[in-house]
Amino acid sequence: MPNTKKTVRSIIILVAVGIVLFLAYKKITGKKEAAAASNGAAAKGASARQPLTDAWIVKTSTLDQAIEASGTLQSNEEVEVKPEINGRITHLYFKEGTNVKKGDLLVKLYDEDLRAQLQKLKLQQQLAQTTLERQENLLKINGISRQDVDVTRNQVSAFGADIEYTQTQLQKTELRAPFSGKLGLRNVSEGAIVSSATIITTLQQIDPLKMDFAVAEKYRNVIKNGDQVNFLVAGDNNEYKGSIYAIDPKIDLTTRTVKLRAIIPNNHGVLFPGSFAKVKITLRNLPEALMIPSQAVIPGTRDKKVIVADSGKAKFVVVETGIRTESSVQITSGLKPGDTVVTTGILQLKPGMPLKFNKIQ
Repeated sequence: MPNTKKTVRSIIILVAVGIVLFLAYKKITGKKEAAAASNGAAAKGASARQPLTDAWIVKTSTLDQAIEASGTLQSNEEVEVKPEINGRITHLYFKEGTNVKKGDLLVKLYDEDLRAQLQKLKLQQQLAQTTLERQENLLKINGISRQDVDVTRNQVSAFGADIEYTQTQLQKTELRAPFSGKLGLRNVSEGAIVSSATIITTLQQIDPLKMDFAVAEKYRNVIKNGDQVNFLVAGDNNEYKGSIYAIDPKIDLTTRTVKLRAIIPNNHGVLFPGSFAKVKITLRNLPEALMIPSQAVIPGTRDKKVIVADSGKAKFVVVETGIRTESSVQITSGLKPGDTVVTTGILQLKPGMPLKFNKIQ
């Protein structure tokens, strides 16, 4: 009987151990299946979240490097017509806003007093000359001293100098055009008393015109005399051309720019001094420039990067950029023709991620 009880107890213990082992096995197997299911779901979710991107095939193209600047048109020659002496205007010989030629008489000042003085000096010189001739004849017979003759001769010379001075003053009563050009508005009338500070009118030479503008100092050694400039003026859609003929040798310390001056033909008089000009200078032509869309470049604190498709996966490449246009940027190093550059969805990509393209240009 005791042996039977031992046998039953042993069977119960073995059954209990078996149940415990079975439950432990089921628990371990369930965890593995759950982990596998979780990994599969994650993989499916990652696959579902993979972004569609656009790409650009890198190729060479022609690039013109150009500088844009703001300029101002100016008269080739410009002067304020002012008298050199004080006086009263007796005649105005010009019509405002008209063209005149070099040497044309514009204004006449009162000169009767100067003419009278000139006439008096000529008579005094004539009398002194007659006296000198008589004294020279007396000197031949020792009838007068040489000193008296020298004094009279000096008087003749002095009267001649006074005559030249008065004639110069007479010339100052006539204001003539110093060069051919177009007159401005008249500021005085006949009979007005004027001084050397009075601006009677202005005279401007508007064919050709000059244009002043400034560019950054880094272009100082690139630009040279004879380079062509294109520009637009406000209210006119036509593009005009000129050429650089002078470069300021000094860099502006405030703006760090260099001033340039161009000559502009103005045969038809459609351009006016003082007009604002939007200037464009083409520096050089690059026939094999690598251009990519600007949005493909990822700016950084130390460098710039782009994402390139490498065997179907994202690869971050450091690049150097050059000239920028409205929508593109030149790549000077880091890429080669034929590379595929990602242009959209770049913020969602990480190195090594598989790429799925929506559109390739």
